[in-house]
Amino acid sequence: MKITKIPSPNFNERPCSIDALIIHYTDMLTADEALAWLINPASEVSAHYLIDEGGEIYQMVEEDKRAWHAGTSFWQGHTDINSCSIGIELANPGHSHGHTPFPEAQIDSLIRLSCDIQSRWNIPSSRILGHSDVAPRRKQDPGALFPWEDLAQEKLGLWPLKTTIQCQDVLKGLEQIGYETLSPSHTLLAFQRHFQPHKIDGIADTETLCLLQGLLDSQEKLI
Repeated sequence: MKITKIPSPNFNERPCSIDALIIHYTDMLTADEALAWLINPASEVSAHYLIDEGGEIYQMVEEDKRAWHAGTSFWQGHTDINSCSIGIELANPGHSHGHTPFPEAQIDSLIRLSCDIQSRWNIPSSRILGHSDVAPRRKQDPGALFPWEDLAQEKLGLWPLKTTIQCQDVLKGLEQIGYETLSPSHTLLAFQRHFQPHKIDGIADTETLCLLQGLLDSQEKLI
């Protein structure tokens, strides 16, 4: 797997070990524009990797360093997700410029890179997430067009087990999975972007409740 290194100055030392992988989109018109921003010291943002639409992989920050990609964030009771995670940016115009599907070559490279990262750092499936999962009040990426189910088939992230049983307490269920629930409506939208992308309305219908229970079952199966 070819990786081109273009170092960014935007990093610092990690205070803890790596146990999460966070996927983003760039929300910019071109990969070149995004790359320039991620290595610009004035931006004060970075990621470990950027994958362009053709599947080319660029590394800006070494994995053992703390990149600045997640911002204010939360998962499974932990804040400062930057300190424990590796961040991957996917070149995509995002919601700001007309969100488009992710090309096959880009997703293929993402899967290969993510499998390498997961095996290298023993990252649990429950901690392979989107930016909106860890920052639901601020972020939408990688968005409803991201193929989470395809990644889950490669054991990259959880996917709900099929069930007809409905979760009885939405907020408690979301908290058990790992989400923050300071703003329940934003959190439910983040859940739907990831697991119910055809219905992103912040309303927990029967399908939502079954998916939520199925995800809890999937998580329980790994324990």
